[in-house]
Amino acid sequence: MNTPRPELRVNGQRLWDSLMELARIGATDKGGVCRLALTSLDQQGRDLVTCWAREAGMTVTVDKIGNVFMRRAGRNSALPPVMTGSHIDTQPTGGKFDGNYGVLAGLEVVRTLNDQGIETEAPIEVAFWTNEEGSRFVPVMMGSGVFAKAFTLEHAYAATDTEGKSVQQELARIGYIGEEEPGEHPIGSYFETHIEQGPVLEDHGKTIGVVTGVLGIRWYDCTVTGMEAHAGPTPMALRRDALQVASRLMQEVVACAHRHPPHGRGTVGMVQVHPNSRNVIPGRVKFSIDLRNASDALCEAMDADIRAVASRLAVETGLAITIQPVSAYPAQPFHPDCVAAVARAAEALGYTSMPVVSGAGHDAVYMARLAPAGMIFIPCKDGISHNEIEDAQPEHITAGCNVLLHAMLERAGRV
Repeated sequence: MNTPRPELRVNGQRLWDSLMELARIGATDKGGVCRLALTSLDQQGRDLVTCWAREAGMTVTVDKIGNVFMRRAGRNSALPPVMTGSHIDTQPTGGKFDGNYGVLAGLEVVRTLNDQGIETEAPIEVAFWTNEEGSRFVPVMMGSGVFAKAFTLEHAYAATDTEGKSVQQELARIGYIGEEEPGEHPIGSYFETHIEQGPVLEDHGKTIGVVTGVLGIRWYDCTVTGMEAHAGPTPMALRRDALQVASRLMQEVVACAHRHPPHGRGTVGMVQVHPNSRNVIPGRVKFSIDLRNASDALCEAMDADIRAVASRLAVETGLAITIQPVSAYPAQPFHPDCVAAVARAAEALGYTSMPVVSGAGHDAVYMARLAPAGMIFIPCKDGISHNEIEDAQPEHITAGCNVLLHAMLERAGRV
């Protein structure tokens, strides 16, 4: 392990200025950014970031799904690189920091190493991944997913937007179909720095979140079937009201999360009521269920819990209740060595920190399947993200990047 050098710090003003300059590409009137994947604005963002990388002496490689890898040489080029990165595509009403911070923090690490004349044993790489947001093309986390063989390049190429334009066509149009096969790029370890996109760090007054993993997700469609009837003539005792039963089950989704603390999550976000008429007792209700927790075992326990509640309600009320799985994403713990490197860096630099889990998906989820990986969170104002008013404090932006610098140096080996 390298001897800590807490006096070694990044240039926070330079990082902030880079973030603000990138944010001008696709800037919105409300102070956010709309730079959708594979649009001409995305091309401009890509061109700017790769220009900065080359100015910092980095070589740039692009793979066939448009993932970009910017490399600072190490003393031993045979070693797999210590990589960091994120994405620069945004939501239609996105902010300045989601994803962009992780990429430009990596670039600032390289600029700082250059300023200090520090050589690393292993190469350092900064990546940005194609279509992480999934707002124009699905699936989300497309570039890193193809890289990790979660789905095929052909599947990604065939995805189309609402105008029928395909990923392959748009990659070619903006000039970002590379020669390298996705997944053939070596990775020694991977770090991703990100705004938390939630309120936990701010609520606890902590500067650094040491991310231990990403929650597993289970999505379902639930349908409760009763019988439509006139709201006036039908006595309460003789009703088969699907909405009243569904509402009880919706409350149990939230209760289920409370029964599996501390990281249980339970959400109903979409409800369809049939026939949705003011004076008709609802005969059918379909709603979404989103369950999350920190391990696959806990996700399975929540699954069994809500199914048992649904079965009891069906027997009690005589209404049919079905729960159909829609999709599932496994929980992803991060590597203990990378988690420890982040924690050590935060402590050495004097930042307050706490262990946290990520409730949202990130490219680091797929990278963790391929190499030791970890994440660094910083607070965002009021926990707001995927919103034009998304905001972060400059001192927190700097702190997260300083932690990234020291964690990467620990893994890469300072010469």
